[in-house]
Amino acid sequence: MGRIGAYAQKAKYDSKEITRAARAAFLDKWIDEVDPDRQLPEGERDRGAEAALMAHMTRLALKSAQARRARKAGS
Repeated sequence: MGRIGAYAQKAKYDSKEITRAARAAFLDKWIDEVDPDRQLPEGERDRGAEAALMAHMTRLALKSAQARRARKAGS
């Protein structure tokens, strides 16, 4: 049922519009990490937030690769 509803919703609405608030909240997390007092210029704040997000995703990828490697070695 959930998949059918999701497809019906996608047929009527743009996916970017549906997730706009969630994406903004997610980005705010990284902006808060980089510039909690909002003192940096907007461009520098955004650049820093993107870099913090990429660092986080890279750490996740490393942990995933390490887990797969450990799992493979244990098999």
